[in-house]
Amino acid sequence: MFDISFGELMVVGAVALVVIGPERLPKVARTVGALLGRMQRYVASVKADIKREVELDGLRELEAEMSEAGRKLSDEIRGGIAPIQSGLQEVAGDTRTALSDPQPETPAPRADDKQFDLFAPVAPSARPERDQR
Repeated sequence: MFDISFGELMVVGAVALVVIGPERLPKVARTVGALLGRMQRYVASVKADIKREVELDGLRELEAEMSEAGRKLSDEIRGGIAPIQSGLQEVAGDTRTALSDPQPETPAPRADDKQFDLFAPVAPSARPERDQR
């Protein structure tokens, strides 16, 4: 982190021993260690928060993309439904007009009439005889 070699660390320790003294050095070392530990935890917490925010930004972008895709799909479906809906409305209007028109006065021919009898015998047609050779 600070790129300090072991020799430099020994020099700092010797100077601290001379300046602080042997009685207070253990207490100062504990305090410095606790402060360094607290600082490392704080830095790790900040890194985690930054990482979380970056992930949330990615998720927000993904959410925006998905919502845009959903909106496009919805518009496309509505665009496809509009012609069908107008056709159905036209058919419904035609049906209403057909139902509101008066019914014909003469009844439709019944199926048991002679002219509609499909199984009635057919009379032979009068064809001229062909010359036999």
